[in-house]
Amino acid sequence: MSLTREQIQSGWIQQMAREAGSSFRAMSDEELLASRRAVLSKAPSKDVWIFGYGSLIWNPAFHFVERQIGTVHGWHRRFCLWTTLGRGSPECPGLMLGLDRGGSCRGILLRIAPELVESETDVLWRREMVSNAYVPSWVRASTGTGQVAAIAFTINRDHERYAEKMSEERAADAIARAAGRIGPCRDYLLNTVDHLDQLGIHDRSMRRLAAKVRRQLSEASP
Repeated sequence: MSLTREQIQSGWIQQMAREAGSSFRAMSDEELLASRRAVLSKAPSKDVWIFGYGSLIWNPAFHFVERQIGTVHGWHRRFCLWTTLGRGSPECPGLMLGLDRGGSCRGILLRIAPELVESETDVLWRREMVSNAYVPSWVRASTGTGQVAAIAFTINRDHERYAEKMSEERAADAIARAAGRIGPCRDYLLNTVDHLDQLGIHDRSMRRLAAKVRRQLSEASP
C-alpha cells in the first residue's frame, strides 16, 4: 500500500496518530501552519524546490512541475527514525529514513510552481510533519545546471524516536519484521533502493541493507 494524496488531505495520518493515544503526539493544524509559514518565509524565490531522498522519490503525493537529480552536502540518507505507526507497531517498531548530519546525499529535486506553493506544501507538511521528528530546513543542492535552494526534511536528533547509529544487521532485522497500517517496512526500503537504481543513484549502504533484508526474508520463508 502507498500513502495517497486523498488520505493525506483527509487527515487520515493525523487520525491514525490520534488513535495511537499518548504514545504518539501529532502536530496540530496550527503547529503545521506555523512551521510551514516559518520555512516558506525564507524562500529565496517564488518557485519552491523540495529535496526527496526516500519515499518522496517514488510517492511524493504533491504536484510538481519539474524534477532534477541533485546532491546535498553535509547530510546523508540513513534509517534513523523509529516508527510505531505507518510502517511499524508498538510491539515491533520499524525504521524510517531521515537526513542525518555528515557526508552527502544524492536524491531528487521537485519544483513546485508559484501558484501551487500554498496547496502543495500543505499536502507535503501533512505528509512529512506528522510529529516534530523532522526539521524542515533549507539546503543547497548541486545539480547538473548549478545550485538550487531546496527544503529538506532533516532528522530531529532531540526527538525521542531518533535512532542512534546501529549495525546494519540490527537495522535489517527491524526493517524485515516491522509492518504497520501503510504496509511492511521492507517495502519502504526496497521501493527506495529500486527507484534510486532507476535514477542511476547507487547508494551502497542502502543496497547492502536491502540485500540483508532480502536474505532474512528468504531464510524465513518455508
